[in-house]
Amino acid sequence: MRGVAGVQGLSDPAGPVGPAGGGGREQLRHSDGPWLRAAGGAEALRTHLGPVPSELALAHQGLTAGAGDLSALAELGTVRTSWERRIEAAQGECASLAGKLRAVARIQGATNEAVRSSFAPAPGKAGAQ
Repeated sequence: MRGVAGVQGLSDPAGPVGPAGGGGREQLRHSDGPWLRAAGGAEALRTHLGPVPSELALAHQGLTAGAGDLSALAELGTVRTSWERRIEAAQGECASLAGKLRAVARIQGATNEAVRSSFAPAPGKAGAQ
C-alpha cells in the first residue's frame, strides 16, 4: 500500500509483540504523500480548466451572426452561459478540495507527532514502575 508503511515501533511495556506472538511490534505510520499528490491533482485540474471559457468564447464567435430565426442557435447563448457557470463551479471545487486535502496532511502529521511524543518517557522517570 502506498503512503502507509509498517515500521518497528516503540518499545511496549508488556514486551515485544509481533506476528504469531514473536518478533518486533509493527506499527502503522502514515505518509502525507497521497494527500499532497491528490491536492496537486485537484490543482492541475483547476489549472487545466482555466483557458476553457475563453476557448469556448472563441469557438462561439460569429456563430449567431446571420442565423436569422434559427431557434437552435438562439439557445446556444443560454447553453454556453450554463457551461461557463459549471466550469467556474468546478474550478472552485478543485481549489477547495486541494486546500482540504493539504489540511488533512497537516492534521495527520500533527496527530502522528502527538501520538509519538505521548510515548516518550517522562524526564527523570526512565525505568520507574
